[in-house]
Order: sequence, then C-alpha cells, then structure tokens
Amino acid sequence: MNDTLLLLAALAVALIILLRLVPRLRMPATHRWRRRQARMMCAELRGRDRDQPRGLIYARLRAMDALAFEELVVEAFEQSGHRVVRSARYSGDGGVDGEVIIDGERILLQMKRYRNAIRPDHVRAFADVCSRRRARGLFIHAGRTGDLSRTAIADSPHIEIVSGDRLIDLLTGGPILCGRRHRRSGSAKI
Repeated sequence: MNDTLLLLAALAVALIILLRLVPRLRMPATHRWRRRQARMMCAELRGRDRDQPRGLIYARLRAMDALAFEELVVEAFEQSGHRVVRSARYSGDGGVDGEVIIDGERILLQMKRYRNAIRPDHVRAFADVCSRRRARGLFIHAGRTGDLSRTAIADSPHIEIVSGDRLIDLLTGGPILCGRRHRRSGSAKI
C-alpha cells in the first residue's frame, strides 16, 4: 500500500515537471534565442548602459536582429509592469507583433527595426488592423519618420508612432509613454 502511494506521488511529481517543460519545448530554439537576447539587451539598457548617448543606443538597436527588436520592445513593456501578450509566431501574425495592457486597455503593437525611413504603407496597414479590431495601436520603430508616414498617421488618430526619445525612454525604463496620451490636436479620443 505504501509502495503504491509512493509510486503515485512520484508519477504526479514527474507529470507536473513534464507539464512545466512542454511549453518551453514547443517554442523553437530561434524564439528562445531572440527572447534571451532581448532580455539581456533590456537589462543592459535599464542598467549599466542607461546613460549611453542616444545615438549609440540607436546604433545598437539598428544592428539587432529585427525579430529580437520586437521581443525587446515587448520585454520593455513587461519590465515596466504591464501585462503583455506575445504573438505566437513572427510571420503571419496578422500585422500585430504583440499587445500590451495598460490601465485595462488593450493596445496593439507593431514593431519595425528600420535602418532608414519607415514605409507609409506599413503605417496604413497597421492603422487598418487597429481600426478593424477597434483598438488603439503603437507603431514602434527605430528608423526615421518621413513626411508620407506623418500624413498616414494624421489620418489615423487611433494609432501613434513611437520612435526617437520616446522609444529610448521606453527601453531605458524612463517615463512610460502610454501613461499619458500623446494626441495630436483635433484627434478623436479612442
């Protein structure tokens, strides 16, 4: 009787351990590598490298793997105390790279690690996704925002472009950009 109970207890412990490992095993190694790279970079930017010149931080961001940049932004929101929802895969994600919950509001995220100017068609496509899902969105990028992209965003008051100082503040643990609304004058409240 005691041997049976001991065996059942050992099987239960083994099952619990196995169930905790299964989600990790299902994640491809490249995903684990990108998340690990993002965690390390986030820790560096919020720690010893926090006061680096912004140009140097931007050079580091632009040199990163594009998908690791996506993970870095999601990690920064998570380390700022916000609940995040990561996309299950990098391609075929429907134009949404992740979601963040801020003050109970679901905000869709699109991240691009551009080296040059962002493409206005990407901004418009993300605006369409946000409109269809009736959600606010943040188009977060490490490139330059050209005039055509500014025009595209002006027609879409439910999304914001986050780059430059706001991006660096998010990544270094500075004042969080979504706690306050950055609306253009005349834009509708979402």
